[in-house]
Amino acid sequence: MLKAKLAHGLLLACLLLIGAPAQAGAPIVAAASDLQFALTEAAEQFQQQTGYALRLNFGSSGNFRRQIAQGAPFELYLSADERYVQALYEGGYTQDEGVIYAIGRLVWLQRSGNDNLPSEDVPLAAVQSALEAHANGATQRIALANPDHAPYGVAAQQVLEHAGLWEQTQPLRILGENVSQAAQFALSDDARGGLVAYSLALAPALSERSEYVLIPEDWHSPLRQRMVLTNQAGDIATAFYQWLQEDEGQSILRTYGFNSE
Repeated sequence: MLKAKLAHGLLLACLLLIGAPAQAGAPIVAAASDLQFALTEAAEQFQQQTGYALRLNFGSSGNFRRQIAQGAPFELYLSADERYVQALYEGGYTQDEGVIYAIGRLVWLQRSGNDNLPSEDVPLAAVQSALEAHANGATQRIALANPDHAPYGVAAQQVLEHAGLWEQTQPLRILGENVSQAAQFALSDDARGGLVAYSLALAPALSERSEYVLIPEDWHSPLRQRMVLTNQAGDIATAFYQWLQEDEGQSILRTYGFNSE
């Protein structure tokens, strides 16, 4: 650990001596959309300390995995599902197996004042309410990320299956391309709410107009989020990768509800 910290310190020192590059030459980071607010804050703080900017791309982890395998110029990949990182490592697209940077959580998110917020004991009570409304001719959408390529969508499906509500909610479900879009759908006028990332619920941009309840962790598979440097990574991406593992980076992640192992 000491050797790693010394190496990181030397790398940052070298970067500072070289001088900051233009934004156009900044390394491109591919990140799961649940990191939209947390990683933006982290990158801003990193830039304040080093003078180096990063270009952040947010989207679904599954789509990024495919793009990296096809040669997309991403230097650092932060996935919401460690299996995507493992697949890239096995395919020879990354420097190593990467590291776990956070454990994600899922919440039920809804607009502030949109009927009663479910309790922690019955976090899917709003889903039941939407189903009852549907039986009486009203439609209240239930938002989640697409399980085909978004890890939080997979977790949301598992939660609904755990409660025996997956098949029943088929007419009500609206799928986001990623969990960030699902959160937008959850707060739309025709939605009862949705199952989205805890980190998004804590972000000021959403928390000012929404409310949430945590979903029990054992209702879905653990959201073990892993990051890795690709074979295209340079010194700046490497420095940021290491910075995220240290106290400052981890502190920002904890602010947005991410816990590490």
